[in-house]
Amino acid sequence: MTTQRGKPMSTGQRFVASIEKVAHGGHFIARHEDQVFFVRHAIPGETVEVEVTAPGSSFSRADVIKVIEASPDRITPPCAYAKPGGCGGCDFQHITIGRQRILKADVIREQFKRIAKMEIDIVVEEVGDSLHWRTRVSSATSAQGKLGFYASRTHNVVEVDDCLIAVSEMKFNELSARKWPAHSRVEITSPTSGETSIAIAESERGSKPRMTQGPAVTQETIDGHPLEVSQQSFWQSHRSAPDTLIDVLLVRVKEGDRVFDLYGGVGLFTAAIINQIGPLGSVDLVESGSTSIADARRNFSTIPNIRVHPGDVAKVLNSLAEVDVVILDPPREGAGKDIVEKIARKRPREIIYVACDPASLARDVSYLSELGFEMKELRAFDLFPMTHHVECVARFEPSQKKKNKVS
Repeated sequence: MTTQRGKPMSTGQRFVASIEKVAHGGHFIARHEDQVFFVRHAIPGETVEVEVTAPGSSFSRADVIKVIEASPDRITPPCAYAKPGGCGGCDFQHITIGRQRILKADVIREQFKRIAKMEIDIVVEEVGDSLHWRTRVSSATSAQGKLGFYASRTHNVVEVDDCLIAVSEMKFNELSARKWPAHSRVEITSPTSGETSIAIAESERGSKPRMTQGPAVTQETIDGHPLEVSQQSFWQSHRSAPDTLIDVLLVRVKEGDRVFDLYGGVGLFTAAIINQIGPLGSVDLVESGSTSIADARRNFSTIPNIRVHPGDVAKVLNSLAEVDVVILDPPREGAGKDIVEKIARKRPREIIYVACDPASLARDVSYLSELGFEMKELRAFDLFPMTHHVECVARFEPSQKKKNKVS
């Protein structure tokens, strides 16, 4: 097969390529006829035959359809739906779990080098088993009312009989045997407290779910403090994530500290540090989600030194006073320059940044560096095994070096 140099290939065209390296987003880089391809289901070092799935002018996307020379880290995926054209969730199931973590570390290093202009050394730490870790699952239903998940970058529902990363208590295989409303979104939660809850919504983004099974509000307990968590409130999906992240935070918070818990949700981190800061300390929890705010208010209604602030973080920060430690756990797009600048003006002793996207974190690290804060520690945790996602926790202190003045 010959292809005109520089001319984008068409969907369905195939070629043989060598896989170079992992890319951000669960893809792998290959080149053909001076064109760049983001390839799924590959491993660096392999020789594979790929099929173009989405041609583009600057880069194209493709799937591996045949492995010619396999990596020693290639395995048979434990899930039959983890394949080209299959479920779009677990994009790393064909790779040994140890190599998965190495690849995630490669992505973090690359993002910091490219965006923050920093050379870092990082190891992605193992957290529990690679299967049966997810306590919250968002699934979809087909036209036939069968439970499933979307194929990568499509709205095509791949029907499944089971989900191997869901916690066993969810009994996903039993749920998949049910008849569901067609073209719907099914939100399933199996909290550590017990009973599974299910809510169903229309497939369109923004449609409000309605509870069909179990309690609308479940309970989690953090360091002896009960937390109410509504079905629509954010909670860490890995069953070991709360304990893992809390262990990192606790060693940095002292008695009497004034703490900002930004993007605080229902109060996971606030609950974890209540005993640590004691009655002389305080927490200002800021959250924009109305359901999470309602939960947080109930969770801390009897604790006078915990203040819950509804609204946009950037706006609320203007009204907050002095602070010793800032904890922030923003959504995937990160905090951004405006919020980072507002935090820097407060001159906290420490900033602890929890991030689920290394590119957004690297960007905000760059901002913080320019504003006079130095990254003292960076850790990464494999809280999303079998997927390309990774959780990072970065710790910052005011830099001793002279930087741009924060007005």
